[in-house]
Amino acid sequence: MQVFFQQVVNGLGQGVLIGLFAIGFGLVFSKLGILNVAHGTFATWGALIAFYAATGLGVPLWLAVAVGVVGAGLVGVLVDVLCFQPLRGRGSQMMIGTLITSIGVWIVSLSLAQELVGVHGNGYPATLLPEWSVSVFGVLILASTFINVCVAVVVVVAIWVLLNRTGFGAAVRAIGHDARSVAVVGVNPRLTIIGTAFLAAGVAGLAGGLAGITSNDISFNVGETLLLAGFAAVVLGGVGSIGGAMLGGITIGVVQVLSAQYVSSAFRDAITFGVLLAVLIIRPQGLFNQLEANRA
Repeated sequence: MQVFFQQVVNGLGQGVLIGLFAIGFGLVFSKLGILNVAHGTFATWGALIAFYAATGLGVPLWLAVAVGVVGAGLVGVLVDVLCFQPLRGRGSQMMIGTLITSIGVWIVSLSLAQELVGVHGNGYPATLLPEWSVSVFGVLILASTFINVCVAVVVVVAIWVLLNRTGFGAAVRAIGHDARSVAVVGVNPRLTIIGTAFLAAGVAGLAGGLAGITSNDISFNVGETLLLAGFAAVVLGGVGSIGGAMLGGITIGVVQVLSAQYVSSAFRDAITFGVLLAVLIIRPQGLFNQLEANRA
């Protein structure tokens, strides 16, 4: 049983990162109406910027992750302004248009990241990484797991408060209902969309930065490992639900780790999506669906 609980803890540390990524992914889809397959590259850029800030500029690791969050957020805004904004206002054609565009962004962004970091990637010097751990009833809690969980709790609470208890959050919810009508009540739809894009990409960058530290593998496909799992977490938790996305991410993370431990790592993804399918058969809308009727 000790091995089981150890793997559950390991899965929790991995799952909260998937949950963080899923929050941003779901926010863009539920409020802006964009199924952005390039969202994983925002996590990649967050990890790369954090790595070079820490190793190249010598900033503390926590500050480097914050720089990565801001950098990823700015990349998200740039993509929205240049690639998605021209497609808005096209009605039913917008969804397919943004999907095709995001595929192009994904290819270009991934290629740029590969050129920057190389095929084999990099790793942090051991002196920069937290190495402490805590043993609770024989279960080892690594520093990275503890930090990931604490950061995830703070971020989930902060985003929930931001979206449900502030004027910006009210504007985001209004944009999700009807972007063309919100200007009548004094909401600037363009600034709200930019803020939403920054928030979603920044959270993805945070997930990527923490994932890079956890695995100490800084490569061009850091975000790709989060993309499929994050998409599954959004669907499992319910589109538009912050808590649901995090719960879905934790579920996916624990299932993946337990599958690798007790079955085979080769069947990890198959088992993960099998669980997803089983849940959706019972509850097709996900656990906590909050999908809006119209999108920006």
